Amino acid sequence: MSGYAKRTDANQREVIAELQAALPEATIVDASSFGKGFPDIVVGLWGANYLVELKDSNKPPSARRLTNSQVSLHANWQGQIAVCTTSTDVVATILRHIRKK
Repeated sequence: MSGYAKRTDANQREVIAELQAALPEATIVDASSFGKGFPDIVVGLWGANYLVELKDSNKPPSARRLTNSQVSLHANWQGQIAVCTTSTDVVATILRHIRKK
């Protein structure tokens, strides 16, 4: 186990709270402490799981880049994974995947 706390974007708590209010039937897990490039949150809804890396849109683009471990995980992940900046982005991602079914 590492000796330091994982950094989270400033908007993470707000996005999670907004998702809990907008999607009360969803299960939302803060996975930001998992490390190794794993996304910040996992949203379980209607029998599907959505992996979401949250980035803070108030930061400059250079500060919103994926880390090397995130890039590697995104490139090799065989399932759905998204990068979002707001709860609206997360809901839109979920809706796009539902419509594909």
